Parts: sequence; structure tokens; C-alpha cells
Amino acid sequence: MEKSKSLLFYAGNYKILTYLACIFSGISALLALIPFIYIWKVVEEIFRVAPDITKAEGLPHYGLMAVVFAVLSMLIYFAALMCSHIAAFRTARNMRSMTLNHLMKLPLGFFEENGSGKLRRIIDESSGQTETYLAHMLPDLAGAYVTPVGVIVLLFVFDWRLGIISLIPFVIGIVFLMKMMGPSLAGSMKEYQNALEDMNNQAVEYVRGIPVVKTFQQSVYSFRNFHESILRYRKWAINYTISLRMPMCGYTVSINGIFAFLIPAGVLLILSAVDYKAFLLDFIFYIIFTPICTVMMNKIMFSSENAMLAKDAQRRIESILNEKPFEKAKSPAVPKKNDISFEHVSFTYKGGKVPALKDVSFQIKEGKTVALVGPSGGGKTTAASLVPRFWDVDEGKVSIGGVDVRNMDEQELMNRVAFVFQDNHLFKTSILENIRISKPSASREEVLTAAKAAMCTDIIDKLPNGMDTVVGTKGVYLSGGEIQRITLARAILKDAPIIILDEATAFADPENEYQIQKAFDRLTKGKTILIIAHRLSTVKNADQILVIVDGSIAEQGTHQELLQKNKVYARMWTEYESSATWKVTVKGGAKA
Repeated sequence: MEKSKSLLFYAGNYKILTYLACIFSGISALLALIPFIYIWKVVEEIFRVAPDITKAEGLPHYGLMAVVFAVLSMLIYFAALMCSHIAAFRTARNMRSMTLNHLMKLPLGFFEENGSGKLRRIIDESSGQTETYLAHMLPDLAGAYVTPVGVIVLLFVFDWRLGIISLIPFVIGIVFLMKMMGPSLAGSMKEYQNALEDMNNQAVEYVRGIPVVKTFQQSVYSFRNFHESILRYRKWAINYTISLRMPMCGYTVSINGIFAFLIPAGVLLILSAVDYKAFLLDFIFYIIFTPICTVMMNKIMFSSENAMLAKDAQRRIESILNEKPFEKAKSPAVPKKNDISFEHVSFTYKGGKVPALKDVSFQIKEGKTVALVGPSGGGKTTAASLVPRFWDVDEGKVSIGGVDVRNMDEQELMNRVAFVFQDNHLFKTSILENIRISKPSASREEVLTAAKAAMCTDIIDKLPNGMDTVVGTKGVYLSGGEIQRITLARAILKDAPIIILDEATAFADPENEYQIQKAFDRLTKGKTILIIAHRLSTVKNADQILVIVDGSIAEQGTHQELLQKNKVYARMWTEYESSATWKVTVKGGAKA
């Protein structure tokens, strides 16, 4: 991983405002100490003229000066917060912008490996944590570090003995604080964020799957992953709380127990004082002043904790920024044909031990259709994903028109390939814009033509505003098969020479499947097709069928050739035909 940048790197030219905020906060913290001196001088004046307080001529001046410095401290602190907030907002914005821009450069496989809930939390909440830290905690931390200088000076100005006694509980408090704020806390903060990230990701996946869960009455089973993530977080939180219980109690008692040291020491010292009135006056100053030390320590503790959170948030943002996009070809080549070739391709997923593909070689001639079939997890989708560079091969190469896809310009590659997945997504916008996303320059007439070719006319006719109906609002929702047809319209509008179909009829009912199959005829005409399907009836007419088992090609040939071999494909076809002719026997012996 690359070396972490300074948090202020993301502020750009606005980081000067953060520096000004820290300076203003430090000045404000020092000015905030001066009113205590004037309050003490009020007490001193009263002691001097007592019992005739009318002779205390300096009281109005001291009181006014205490108010002036208090107000001045507040105004400067307000200026500090203004500077810090402006810089913090810009920093958070830049973080989000840089991260989102970088995401657009990453291969599509990255999004398969990282859930949307996890990425959303990193981009949104992590940048929000840095914003809170820079806007509030960093100026407070600067002030909290400047305050001890003034505090220590004042503690020793009046009576060095009382000053030392006043510092004893704070030294003890610092010892406890260091136990809480050391490397172990940084590790705990990381675990805390990991637990929240995991919970957030599982929650998003659970909510997205609720319709399926309710359909199949699997609520308890489906809740398991989410529930386990909650239990992991609970376990971490309880253990973390228990580990901090004693240090936190010791810290709280020590910094709030200054009078347990100060009062007994004052009683003993006043007995031996030459001028007990002067000593008593100094003692009153320490009683008035030392509570600010408690506030100072708490600011240091909370600001330091938030500094760790901000650092961890920055680390998570940079975990995305440090992801390397695929290297761009230095001299990109443009294929003259649209055939696809796999040459001794091997590929293993990141963190995986077993290769997903092992020495796979095959060709798809231009304008021909090749189908990938086989057991789930065999590597079919992985093979198809290597064509558009969702991932890059570990060994061998994938070529289009004789050009390695790694040597093609990214835009050229994307323009040549259209995808129709089994799990498709419609944006919360009109049907028109949902289809036009594949070709933003397309006219309304072109979109309508593509929609008709994808057999979407019946869908559009039943919508209240036709093509301009916004999906997902006012009760407008589409079935899985209807969504599939809309995505087919996207692919038709794009008119790419290479089509990849991954379980394109997986969620379609018989009626929608029929419409989708008709749309396929329009989509695939004259194109190079790579199709993945479990419904063998959809691939029986393919020019070539490859049976992928455990990452390797077990057999290949046409439908008839594979049936004659009487091996894996023949068994799959027999099982498929059996399932297609199932009869359900109902009570009374009737068959449905």
C-alpha cells in the first residue's frame, strides 16, 4: 500500500484555513485563562478592604476586564470554527469526489468483491468522520495542547507548592489516559470500524433480499448473516468496554479528585504560613482555577480519540484510492474483427487458493455463438468476465480480433461489448433514460425502436406515462422478466458487435422468457455471442457448446455431438428433460 497522505492533503488550498483555525483556537484558549486572573483579583480586592466593601474601587474594572477577555476569547474561537468548518467541508467534499472518480477507473471485478454497503459506508461515513474531526476536534485539540502551557505557568506563579499538588492528580490521569489512548486503542478503533462496516454491508444485502426472502419464507435463515455480524459487533463492544473500565474509572476519579489533594494540603500549609491571609488568597485562586484543568484533560482525551477515528477513516478512504486500476495500453491497438480467443487462460480470485480457471483455450468466430454450460461454480461466469476485463488473467491471454484485451483502449473495449446479466438494475428514472444509458446520444425514436425490438411494447403501453414513466415511484414497479427486457433494449440500442449473455432468462416467467427469446433474435443477429445458461433449451442451437467443470473444459461440440459422446453434457440434458416434464400429483390422483 502506498504511504498515507496527510489528512490536509485533501483540503487543497483550503488547508491554510485549518492552520488559521488551530492558531485562533490556541489564542482563544490562552485568552480564556485571563478572566480567572481578574476573578481572583476581585476576590483579592474584597479581602483587602473587608469588611468595608465600598472601598473596593477596582471591582468594576476587574469585572469588566474579565467579561472583555471572555467575550474576546469566544469571538476568536468562533473565527477558528468558521475557518475549520469551511476547510472541513472542502476536505470531505474532495475526499468523496476523489474516491468516486477513482472508483470509476477501477475494474468491474472490484465491485463484485466489495459490497455496495461497505463502499457506501467508506465513502459517506468515513469522509463524514474526517469532517467532524477537522471542523470541531482539531481546533479543540490545538487549544487543549496550548492551554497546559498557560495553566502550568499560572499554577506556579502564586504558590509553587500548591501548583505541584494540583498537578499530581493530572499526572495520574495522564498515566491512565495513555493506557487508553495507546496503540491498543488504535487497533480497537480499527476493529470497531470493521465491525460496523460488516454490519452495514450485511444490513444492505439483507434489505435488498427481503422480497426473495418473503417469497420463499426463509426469514430466519436469511437473517443469519446479518445476525452474526451483529453478534460479532456486540462481542467486540463488550470486550472493549470491559478492557477500558478500570483505566476510565481511574482517569475520571483522578482528574475530578483534585480537591482530595488540594484541600488537605491547604489545611496543612496554612498552619505554617507566615501570612495566612496571603496564603488563603492564593489558595482560593487554585480552587477557582483548577476546574479548568479537568475541562482541558477531557478535551485532550476526546480530541485524541476522534483523531484516531479520523485516521482510521482516512485509511479506509485510501484503501480505495490505493486500489490500482488496470494498466492502460501504451500503444492501444484496434481489432479489425470481432472474434474472441482464449489462449491457455488461468485465473485465481484475489485471496483464493483454488484457480477458478485452469489452462482454458477456445475460440468464438466472428458472428458465431458459443455457449458455456456446466455445474454452478465451475467457472462459466468467470470466463465471460475476463472478456471485458472485469479482472485480468493470471496466465495466458484473452483476445478480440487477435488483439489482447489488455492492449486495447478501455473505451474501445467497452464499445465493442454489450452485457445482459441475470441480476440487472434499473435506475430511479424514466424508462427512456434507463434504456438510453447505453447510448446517451440516442434520439427518442432510436430508443423506441430498441424498446420495440426488445419486445417492450406491452410494458410501455401499460405504464401511466409510457416511456417517460419513472421506475420505482408512485407504485410503478416491473417484474424480473420485464426488467430483463428493458436491459435487453439497452443492449440492442448500444448495438455492440460482441454480446455476453449471463443467465439472461434466469428470473423470467414462461411468458417473459418467450418474449426475451424473441428479443434475442434481434439482439444477436450477426453478432459474436458468448452465452451462459442453465436452461439447456436456450443453448441447444449454439454453434459450439463448452462444458466447464471445475475451471476446465470437460468437453465441447455441438448439441448433437455432445449427446453422442454420452458424457457430462448428455447427463445434464437428460436431467433437464426430466425436470421439464415433471408432473405434480395432487390429492385424489389427478396430475397437474
